[in-house]
Amino acid sequence: MKRFSMITLLLACVLVLSGCDEDRTMSERGFRLPDGNAQAGRETFLYMHCNQCHTIKGEELPAIPGFEPYIELGGPVTRVKTYGELVTAVINPSHRLAQGYPTDLVAEEGTSKMYNYNGFMTVQELTDIVMFLQPYYDVVPPEFHYRVYP
Repeated sequence: MKRFSMITLLLACVLVLSGCDEDRTMSERGFRLPDGNAQAGRETFLYMHCNQCHTIKGEELPAIPGFEPYIELGGPVTRVKTYGELVTAVINPSHRLAQGYPTDLVAEEGTSKMYNYNGFMTVQELTDIVMFLQPYYDVVPPEFHYRVYP
């Protein structure tokens, strides 16, 4: 019961703080979860069967029989994947779907089909997964194609 209450409180805080920045009372400023443990995050990633749908660029993960992962995490990105973005992606995967997200992976309501772990995952497990994932993102300069005028 204590675990459920803590997760509920955390989710309520994150939802409140993820609102519009125009209203300063709803700002995420000053809110940060503690750092996690990357090794424990890998173990939690596997325990929660995240590798059922996800692979991680540069990380060997055991296969789950009968499932073919179809979303790769990590790899080159054109901007830093922040701690807050990764936390939000785990607890609210429909908050912002990646551009070009395959339509067969989106529910009819336009939401992510990712399972909601909020009632089962502890705050520690959440922060551990984020610490595990963050180093796998490699920031590279975006490619610009300049038009050459005659």
